[in-house]
Amino acid sequence: MRQQVPYLDAPGPLGFAHRGGASAGDENTTAAFARAAGLGYRYIETDTHATADGVAVVFHDDTLERLLGRPGRMIDLRWADLRSERVGGAAAVPRLDEVLDAYPDIRFNIDAKTDHAVRPTVEAVARLNAHGRVLLASFSSARLRRLRAAAGPSVATSMGMREVAALWAAFQVGRRYTPAASVVAVQIPPRYGRIRLAGRRFIDHCHRSGLQVHLWTIDDAEQIGHFLDLGVDGIMTDHIEVLREVYIARGIWH
Repeated sequence: MRQQVPYLDAPGPLGFAHRGGASAGDENTTAAFARAAGLGYRYIETDTHATADGVAVVFHDDTLERLLGRPGRMIDLRWADLRSERVGGAAAVPRLDEVLDAYPDIRFNIDAKTDHAVRPTVEAVARLNAHGRVLLASFSSARLRRLRAAAGPSVATSMGMREVAALWAAFQVGRRYTPAASVVAVQIPPRYGRIRLAGRRFIDHCHRSGLQVHLWTIDDAEQIGHFLDLGVDGIMTDHIEVLREVYIARGIWH
């Protein structure tokens, strides 16, 4: 029953363009999203921060050095400081509400990167009435609790790392684990340290709990095929052409 939500009502397995397809050299930009949508992607993974004046923006890092080549912390900057930034002629730091508005048919997997981003992210989703086409995520289980409280039960969420650890521990001893009501998916890497998370038995356990399993970040065609064979419900990739080709070859690209 958890899977019967608007966010997951597309044919699976799902293909997620991670940050819009970061292997092309840009990420989380309007150009990256347009490229992914042009290839037929209907699920895009992205990240949000909030500016000093409370604007939810699509950006991964805490600082500007790696992506924009200049110093500065996102939390210290106002939207006016960022709106003119360009990468390859395209907006380098889009607003979340602008992205949601520009792509009404895309489902977004949104990772809120800081506590400061929680309220602006949820408010942007509400302004665009996008509750049914977003999933809120975070590595931090505490931050996810704040996201759920702010967004309400109509917005799907995934699990933070502490929640995943609790689910794994319950699986190990054969005990049932009941996640928060809005949780519809477990989003995990194939391995965490020495622990192999993406095994068939754990995937089956998640399915019995009504949860989809989405893996990040898988870029190799052989590995994509391997995890599809294990029964995962979605794969996030930086190499969006590679994943698309594998899905087409298997007849599952919708």
